[in-house]
Amino acid sequence: MHELTVRLDPATRQSLDDLADATGRRPEDVAQEAVRAYLDDEARRVRSVAERLGAAHADLLRRLGE
Repeated sequence: MHELTVRLDPATRQSLDDLADATGRRPEDVAQEAVRAYLDDEARRVRSVAERLGAAHADLLRRLGE
């Protein structure tokens, strides 16, 4: 596993610690879950935009491919 250091402002770190404590998890696990969820959401958003652009410009893309 690769390590990554993320600097958090004190308020964010406190929120992370509070959530971890409230859910009985380690702050590292909460942060890792949050990063995974963010990456999944962003990938869906980017895919959606790409699909909309592809559909909007399908004719042009088809002609360029010829």
